[in-house]
Order: sequence, then C-alpha cells, then structure tokens
Amino acid sequence: MRSELPELKLQPRQARRYRTGGNSTPPLPDSVAVMKKWTIYVMLAVVAALVVAACGSSEPDRELSPAAAAGREVALAEGCAACHGDNGEGSIGPAWIGLAGSTVDLEGGGTVVADTEYLRRSIVEPEADIVAGMTVKMPVTELSDEQVDNLIAYIEELR
Repeated sequence: MRSELPELKLQPRQARRYRTGGNSTPPLPDSVAVMKKWTIYVMLAVVAALVVAACGSSEPDRELSPAAAAGREVALAEGCAACHGDNGEGSIGPAWIGLAGSTVDLEGGGTVVADTEYLRRSIVEPEADIVAGMTVKMPVTELSDEQVDNLIAYIEELR
C-alpha cells in the first residue's frame, strides 16, 4: 500500500489521514495549500480596502456659504446626489465639481459655458441641453425658485 502513495510533502496529520484511508482524496502539497492561504489573505485585504474606500465621509471637504450649504441639502434631499454624487463628484450624472464656468460638450456636437443661466436651465428644463455621453436622462424636478438658487450656489462653489 505504501508504494502506491504519491510523493508529496505532507503535514504529519495529512500524511497519517491519507495513509490510513481516512481521506478519499490525496492531500494537497504544502505549496498549493500555502498558495490557497495567501489567496484568501489577499482577497480579504482587497475587500477591506474597498470597504474603507466606500466609507468615505459624505461631508463636503470645504466650507460652504449658507446658500451653498442649503443647496447641498436640496441635492441630498431631492435625490440629485444619487446621480451627481454626495459631494458633486458625479457618478451616472455629470460631476458638479469644476462645472461652473467650464465649457460643456453637448449631445449633438455643440458646446456651452456652464454659467448661472445654463445651470438654471439644466435644472428646470433637463432636456434643453443634454451633456454629451450621458445615457441616463435627468428627471424633471419640481423645485422652488429658492431651492434652484441654492442648488446653483452649491454647484458654483464646487470649483
């Protein structure tokens, strides 16, 4: 029976179990077992890093004026942040950080400067000027004039 055993470097417990028939499959060599153990460690480290990255603060990194702070609250309460990000960093919607005053490429090939009037039109009439490359349509909102003004103040301070 011993002559049929494959030449493997086994831990004593593994070798004993294999020789006595307590294990139907031959044990893995130490190098494979170590690789499996390190693979698990690496996977755990990656998951931990992703969890830490996902737990970023939803608080803005800068001081906001009262109007901009109210605009940020509007963005969070009315669902704008779901597409434009908790801090205006963008996700499935365009980023607001650095938007004000920049040139925006539009669907169909045109461009527009993101001034106050463009921001207001984009919020009140989302279909008027669609940003190039955006596949998700922005819903029509029913914000008050004050909410729109505060939201614009917030976007303008995210330079």
